Amino acid sequence: MRTNLPRVVQRHLSALRMLLVFTVITGIGYPLLVTGIAQAGLAHQANGSLLTTDGTPVASRLIGQNFALPKKNPSDAQEPLRPDPKWFQPRPSAGGYDPMNSGASNLGPNNTDLIRTVRIRRTAVAAFDGVPPASVPADAVTASGSGLDPAISPAYAYEQVDRVAKARHLAPAKVKALVAQHVQGRVLGFLGQRSVNVVELNHALTGLM
Repeated sequence: MRTNLPRVVQRHLSALRMLLVFTVITGIGYPLLVTGIAQAGLAHQANGSLLTTDGTPVASRLIGQNFALPKKNPSDAQEPLRPDPKWFQPRPSAGGYDPMNSGASNLGPNNTDLIRTVRIRRTAVAAFDGVPPASVPADAVTASGSGLDPAISPAYAYEQVDRVAKARHLAPAKVKALVAQHVQGRVLGFLGQRSVNVVELNHALTGLM
């Protein structure tokens, strides 16, 4: 189709048409296609891997969180959290498990502040779980790189069994069996270490009577 418009205007109109076409394809069509595939075959993962109680979402299995007692003064941001003995506790978090503050402390293994913090944590965990300090696993006193890791070692999970069982008036063998059910092997059989997702474990714990 011939037109009397200047060539420079024609070129701009052609570019505008291409922009509109690719906007529809990549900005509308592709996202709808991917969303449809995700909802059809991977709805649980696409929606955040949520854990629910009575149909109400309570957590994501991908994001760690604190399991602490209510603050004595909820308005005091400086009041330290107190771990709740009824729950399996996660590893420490440099960001307090704030999903908006993901990250590590960036302190090296020879840093004196980190060494002192680890010693304090080891003493506190040992007293809380009623075990010798020497038996406290490394992940119980060191934070993950993201500060949001929901995984703990099987050793740390088993260490907490007696304390959780006592606080909930349950048989230790029953709680220990629950932990055993949640031990996950290495990815593909050789990547990483065996672990326990503490969020999933605590979610399952609510149904253990």
